[in-house]
Amino acid sequence: MNKVALVTGGTRGIGASIAIALKNKGYTVAVTYQSNEASAKKFQQENQIPIYQWDISNFEACQEGLNEVIKTHGSIDVLVNNGGITRDGFLHRQSTDQWNHVITTNLTSCFNMTRGVIESMRERGFGRIINISSVNALKGQIGQANYCASKAGIIGFTKALALENAKKGITVNVVAPGYIGTDMVRAISEPILEQIITSIPIGRLGQAEEVARAVLFLADDMSGYITGETLNINGGLLCN
Repeated sequence: MNKVALVTGGTRGIGASIAIALKNKGYTVAVTYQSNEASAKKFQQENQIPIYQWDISNFEACQEGLNEVIKTHGSIDVLVNNGGITRDGFLHRQSTDQWNHVITTNLTSCFNMTRGVIESMRERGFGRIINISSVNALKGQIGQANYCASKAGIIGFTKALALENAKKGITVNVVAPGYIGTDMVRAISEPILEQIITSIPIGRLGQAEEVARAVLFLADDMSGYITGETLNINGGLLCN
């Protein structure tokens, strides 16, 4: 029986590439989305991957949604916590809503989702949890105190969870992408985007498929000796 993988925020950008890569590798895949129904339905039709709509920042919604996925597809073997948002702005102008929305969507969601699968993973003696962070968690970014804090928190969360479950056949790791050529990044004004690309030693934006390959590696049965680690996919940006 195929292993079941669930990807949050899996209908667009990096999440979509991860979901497609997992399906092509033979996993039974389901994805979540929150608001863009047209995009989600298009993704479902094109890739024949089932979609589920719920707010990953809401604990109760996550438990209800997870129960539905498990009832339909079976126990979740691989969880990819990918869903996230930005609400940029200098801290001295940032509202509490901007802060809280980013923290709950990006970081608290990792607790919400993982809490709903971790007990069954421990009982079965197998699990792969892969949390998507960001290069900005490691180097910071102007106007993104909320985002950087949420993504850095994911790394600490991952390390603690990895230690708690290391003897239960469960690995917990982070993939931290740099600047990837998603719609969100390509929407940056051209002069600023050119500056970003110039700062990347490889000299280009990453591809979502390159992040997906890192997730496939960590999800594999043969990667069971890797846990609590952060795999950076950033074109050498942290070498500067």
